[in-house]
Amino acid sequence: MRVSRPAVAIIATAAASLALAACAGSPTGNNDAGGDQSEVPEASAQFPITVTHAFGETVIEEQPERIATVGWSNQEAALALGVVPVVMEEATWGDDDGDGVLPWVEDKLTELGAQTPEMYDGTDGVDFEAIGDAAPDVILAAYSGITEDDYGILSEIAPVVAFPDVAWGTTWQQTITVNGTALGLQTEAEALVADLESHISEAVDGYANLGGGQGAAFAWFDVTDLSSVGFYTMVDPRQVFLSEQAGFTVPEAVTAAGTEEFLASAAAEAVDELSDFDVIVTYGTGEELEVLQADPLLSRIPAVANGAIVFLDETVDPATAASANPSPLGISHLIENYLPLLDETAGKAS
Repeated sequence: MRVSRPAVAIIATAAASLALAACAGSPTGNNDAGGDQSEVPEASAQFPITVTHAFGETVIEEQPERIATVGWSNQEAALALGVVPVVMEEATWGDDDGDGVLPWVEDKLTELGAQTPEMYDGTDGVDFEAIGDAAPDVILAAYSGITEDDYGILSEIAPVVAFPDVAWGTTWQQTITVNGTALGLQTEAEALVADLESHISEAVDGYANLGGGQGAAFAWFDVTDLSSVGFYTMVDPRQVFLSEQAGFTVPEAVTAAGTEEFLASAAAEAVDELSDFDVIVTYGTGEELEVLQADPLLSRIPAVANGAIVFLDETVDPATAASANPSPLGISHLIENYLPLLDETAGKAS
């Protein structure tokens, strides 16, 4: 049975400005030549368009009609702007029913009256053949971990929009605006970002325990080896959300880790450097808490001592575990399901 879904009204409202755009009448997003098709919204920008990214510049000569996506969330950015990809990567994390499509993506496809795009398994790397077979006009990879070699191969298929700076370091806002720019929908993308940010801010303001200045870290533990604590840096969208939108402050260790990598760690012997980890978010079942609190070093972390830890269990609630890494279409689920967990846990820290 599928997990319950939140209403998609937030996304629908945020994307309402797209209804004002005329349709170009070009079909896209069909996985069957005779199936239902979605129309590409008419571009609000003039082509050619140049997008700057980590590997240089990509020039898109005319409005793309056939969109391929690589990595996570890029298909959501396109869909949120009314553009259905012809091929996208399967979801291997957060999928609630094993079909390779996140629930909010399914909702959006239904809303658009579109079929599910062709999909490929990206577990072992980019499936260049599947992408090439889809004959795309552009390849969106603004939130991805593609290498420069991957970029070169993909560029032989179609123009590629890579991540702005660091692999897997693209915020949900950048995912929308960078991909939206490539589609000629920059104005619509910026409006969507502003509207979603407003919804998040309004929701956060409604919680008593959020915005109190507590330090929060998105961390990870290996209970079989407690010699170190891993945590995401301010490169990673999960930590960025906690620190810039959910009302928490950035712990000093997170700041000190810099912005070159999205993951960092601290030795257990240096646990005093984690004294401002007032709240922790991590993946796990919750059974780990007893082990952490029994450890003579890690038990000194305030979040551990107070039990102020959000455990995201992908086996029980895959959608909420996925929404903690904010994505264009997953924000409605994040607001409805993730923020209450953060508020409850911040209350324990207080």
